[in-house]
Amino acid sequence: MRRYIYLLHRWTGMVMCLLMALWFVSGVVMLFVGYPKLTPWERLAALPSLPQAGCCIEPGRALAKSAAPAAVQRLTLTSIAGRPHYLLLEGDGRYTPVDAISGTAPGPADARAAIAAARSFRPGAGARYVGLIDEDRWTHSRALNPHRPLHIVELSDEASTRVYVSSASGQVVLDAPRAERYWNFAGAWLHWMYMIRQQHTDPVWTWTLIGLSAVGVLSAATGLVNGVWRWRFSGRYKSGRRTPYRESYMRWHHILGLVFGLVLCTWMFSGLMSMNPFNIFGAKGARPDAIAMQGGTPASLRLPQTVPQVLERLRSESFAPRELEWNVLHGHPFILARDGGNDTRIVGAEGGDMRVMTSWPRTLLEEAARRLLPYPVGSFDMLTSYDAQYVAREQASMYGANERRLPALRAVFSDPEDTWVYLDARTGQIELSADKNQRLGRWLFNFLHSWDIPVLLTPAWPREAAIIALSLGGLLLSMTAAVIALRRLRTIFKDSA
Repeated sequence: MRRYIYLLHRWTGMVMCLLMALWFVSGVVMLFVGYPKLTPWERLAALPSLPQAGCCIEPGRALAKSAAPAAVQRLTLTSIAGRPHYLLLEGDGRYTPVDAISGTAPGPADARAAIAAARSFRPGAGARYVGLIDEDRWTHSRALNPHRPLHIVELSDEASTRVYVSSASGQVVLDAPRAERYWNFAGAWLHWMYMIRQQHTDPVWTWTLIGLSAVGVLSAATGLVNGVWRWRFSGRYKSGRRTPYRESYMRWHHILGLVFGLVLCTWMFSGLMSMNPFNIFGAKGARPDAIAMQGGTPASLRLPQTVPQVLERLRSESFAPRELEWNVLHGHPFILARDGGNDTRIVGAEGGDMRVMTSWPRTLLEEAARRLLPYPVGSFDMLTSYDAQYVAREQASMYGANERRLPALRAVFSDPEDTWVYLDARTGQIELSADKNQRLGRWLFNFLHSWDIPVLLTPAWPREAAIIALSLGGLLLSMTAAVIALRRLRTIFKDSA
């Protein structure tokens, strides 16, 4: 058995050693440079404040442009190419823009509209239209699916930013500065092996990565077992050492494996879990019903106040809105306003008068949350600090664009799948939902791979320093394996010749 495990480690290590080395290098890069994304605060910072004079037609006129107004999921007043527009998220997931001044629906964005959107995103920068694509190496995100195909525009700003513009809405949906793109070739693009990914749903890429990760787990685990077996914890070999290897690379590979082997095993295993093979961490039970929680849609329930009245009231409270979103919570219509820093205000009505709030009352949030699932709620907790499931990540993280505000209401349901739902108290929206199966997946992937629990995320530098140090150790372990593999291959080819 020991001989078979030794041979298994030898041959899997020869296959995986260089790829493991690349994973360690790219993982360190990903600590500081993430895959290109447009965060909510970046997007809002690039928008102008909504003008009070001449703005805007009432939401009902914009909804009338939809083929099915009652099915509109979201109604937002924003700016596209510097001009106020309503944006309708249709029931089928499509976006319909409506000019908020003229009331016309411009239809799909063309090249001229894409250039105008890019120039508005970076005022003063030159813009060069590149073309229309469905997907490239920087646009694999499924969140971009409703916006495809995408227009590419190159900007002549200091960062040489490339922007991607939605053909559906005419909005900038992704920005990728040149330095970010170049670093990503050594970071996320390499780490996730996007060179073999051809589309946002690619079974070949998925199963290639699952297969290689599984071989990596096997190599790391058998190596750790071999290393422990061959180390003399009591006594020494004839050479006077605790390791049987006299040759320097073999000796150092053995020692490095004992020191860093467990970390290598956990990182390889959690990397495999990140691919969610056979959907083992998918949601198993009923999913929270956001429509039931809302108790209405913007098409049926809206505040009676006009857009100029809402804008005037917000500005009187020193809040400069860049977006207004019509929504409903537990049968209460409201407008969610966002400023350039993604700070929010809730505009509601009380006794026919406007009321501006920074967050929802806890009692109303609890009443709304009870409607999410047809099961009783076991407990409610208003979080003022992050827990192990609901965390905010730095921008470089793959979760860096997720809004994770505090306070947040955590509702723990007494359903068979033990579902937890987190509601943002400042927006009334679901920020996270996870059943026990999904929470297990988070522990086996996110925690083991990224160590992203609150106590390790603040401050960030000890965690980053530890990950870098362990990655360097793993890199040395992989490189000694590569030298050993090269020597063995030379011997094999020499003997065969």
